[in-house]
Amino acid sequence: MTSWRVSSSAALPKWTREEFDSFNELKESNMAGRERNQTDMDKGIVIPDDWPGYPLDLFTSPEHYCEDLECVYIPHGVIMDRTERLARNIMDDLGDHDIVVLCVLKGGYQFCADLVDCIKVLCRHSNKTLPMRVDFIRLKSYLNDQSTEDLHIEGAENLSVLSGKNVLIVEAIVDTGKTMKTLLDHVEAFSPKMIKVAGLLVKRVPSGTGYLPDYVGFEIPNRFVVGYALDYNEYFRDLNVRATLSTLLTVALTEIDILIG
Repeated sequence: MTSWRVSSSAALPKWTREEFDSFNELKESNMAGRERNQTDMDKGIVIPDDWPGYPLDLFTSPEHYCEDLECVYIPHGVIMDRTERLARNIMDDLGDHDIVVLCVLKGGYQFCADLVDCIKVLCRHSNKTLPMRVDFIRLKSYLNDQSTEDLHIEGAENLSVLSGKNVLIVEAIVDTGKTMKTLLDHVEAFSPKMIKVAGLLVKRVPSGTGYLPDYVGFEIPNRFVVGYALDYNEYFRDLNVRATLSTLLTVALTEIDILIG
């Protein structure tokens, strides 16, 4: 490691504009929630608006949901493979740093559990290590299938443990980005050393703020999704899937595109 010694008689090195901008970008990269230029790599796997999904009879699903499901949207194996890749990216960026994984409940628990398991496997077969502590916070901003302006945070009173820590927020889905930005502002108030965000799904929505997580699994069309711990009024969490709702009836859901089989 290069060391610098500056005496009163030494002239400080002058930075070029490019070096100064690069330094500021590096400094800001330690905090999440920044609007930034999106690249194909940032967006993860992009699912087009006209993606029809896979025929339901190619997969298995719970009998009590059979009449509600239309198609398999993203097979479970694809999500697991993508999660493993995100874990590798996180290891590359954060390896050898102690981190606090902040899981956003309820929808994020399955993705968080799988992501943490993938990181543990990588730690066992890598020269890097990533000691982790897992904490939980619960957000609620949906009423039925609509995102609302009101954000309720449960567990926020315990976030003082984040002070001076490297924090990885794990969320199942980001749509407009408003909820995540509100959470980031709240977390930053506890003065963590660094914040990064991993989101399995990012929606393309016209009312989006431009926010993009640091680690993205899939970019999906603007459709309401359930399964793989995401719910519709507490239903469909037990699907081993992420699914989109095509049609909402007054009493029952009649068409659902399953994300994973």
